[in-house]
Amino acid sequence: MNKENYAKKLEEYINKYQKDGIYPKLLLHACCAPCSSYCLEYLRQYFDITLFYYNPNITSKTEYDHRVEEEKRLIAEYNRQVREKNFEGMNSDENAREIHFLEGKYEPEKYLEKVKGMEDIPEGGERCMVCFKMRLEESARVTKEMGFDAFTTTLTISPMKSADALNEIGNKAAEEYSTFFLPSDFKKKNGYKRSIELSHKFDLYRQDFCGCAFSKAQRQREKALKERDNL
Repeated sequence: MNKENYAKKLEEYINKYQKDGIYPKLLLHACCAPCSSYCLEYLRQYFDITLFYYNPNITSKTEYDHRVEEEKRLIAEYNRQVREKNFEGMNSDENAREIHFLEGKYEPEKYLEKVKGMEDIPEGGERCMVCFKMRLEESARVTKEMGFDAFTTTLTISPMKSADALNEIGNKAAEEYSTFFLPSDFKKKNGYKRSIELSHKFDLYRQDFCGCAFSKAQRQREKALKERDNL
């Protein structure tokens, strides 16, 4: 059975938009600045982007605020490049557009209620699917409510996350709200590698866990085991 090539499907949509001479209004759900970095560098040439920061899974307010500020700092730098028409060292050109920022509600209590009883499920399991569904459904709702043409998510850039699962959840959310989910697999075409390069370039804060307290605890356990094995 052939797997869907979401990166190719995205390119096909981009080529169609370019042929028609339009820049669709895209709501880009984002989890953090490092994951956003490549996605924004690539997409800003083809879309009018509003970055949507909705991540109630980040139950630490300090962590949440830190990530918000890093997103804003990255966007400010990208927008400066657009205004000055200076893209030295970037994979963008003069067609790049300024990026807008929209912060969603911070409601960790809603997330914790949805994943109650799943606290010990390993990362990548059912708890993560519930989390993805929550974030993408809210993205779809905002897309419909605010009149965006489409939405997608930076989550597909992570090698630890299934593009198949995320695209399936995104498409179902789009159907529910009668809007359009733009297919993506941003880790392809060296997207993840480029995100690391851009994180170094802009000195972005790179966390070593997805965001929730459960993924953080799992990462800490893994580190402790590795340190013990290295003794």
